[in-house]
Amino acid sequence: MSRLYVIGAGTPTPTPQRFGTAFVVDTGSDLVMFDCGPAATHKLVKTGLWPTRIDHLFFTHHHFDHDADYPCFLLCRWDQSIGRENMLKVRGPTLTASITEGLIGEDGVFAHDWKARVNTPVSQRVFVNRGGVLPRPAPVVDAADIGPGSVIEGPDWLVRSAEAVHVQPFLDSLAYRIETPTASIVVTGDTQPCDSVVALARGASALVSMCWDHEEAMHECGEAPGQTGTKGAARMAREAEVGKLILVHRGPGLEGEESEARARSDVEGIFDGEVILTDELDVIDI
Repeated sequence: MSRLYVIGAGTPTPTPQRFGTAFVVDTGSDLVMFDCGPAATHKLVKTGLWPTRIDHLFFTHHHFDHDADYPCFLLCRWDQSIGRENMLKVRGPTLTASITEGLIGEDGVFAHDWKARVNTPVSQRVFVNRGGVLPRPAPVVDAADIGPGSVIEGPDWLVRSAEAVHVQPFLDSLAYRIETPTASIVVTGDTQPCDSVVALARGASALVSMCWDHEEAMHECGEAPGQTGTKGAARMAREAEVGKLILVHRGPGLEGEESEARARSDVEGIFDGEVILTDELDVIDI
């Protein structure tokens, strides 16, 4: 059985319940992370997942609600390491490699931090006390840009990417499908309903879809382009014939029992599989 950890179920608009986007899939052999939105590192730990256990991170796109905690995650994972961990591999659309270098490279905006920890005696002592051996290594991350159609293989899992239609040409966006020994899970990222995501999701065990607001509200206020709402997510799930529809990236319009009940009714009127409206820190077996 594969397991999905909903680290962040929200949007750029913070609410008391949700803020930003991040997920982790436990494949059985690896913890594979998708996006790293606000406070993701802290929320990882709250779910019982230690940053050094995450060896693979995929970005859907580079809006801040999907990558704002990336500096914290990189530095925390490196700082808590003792030099025997696997190298972190990061993949994502255009900007992924340059953002990584700009954060923790030799001249990155956080180079002052890791250089101080590498060279200060008390920081060296903390490293040794954790089990590290001096000299303390600088952070090294395998980060690369990928595009639609990319295939990345792990020991018992495989990730495929497809284009997601969001805010092009300003930012490239990807959706991902991860195949594990027991399940196939598709993460849409931010997108409007589109054929490329439906094709990627065909027959998947679960579709983890953004759901910004009620469909009618999105059309009335002009917020439908580049985004998916309740009925759009349901139609994609139905067309792709997935097993579960897991609704994430829930905006403030989907807060409260009455609004949730209406959303569920609208979605279940179109899609007859299992529907889950997520909360942050949910753990879902798939």
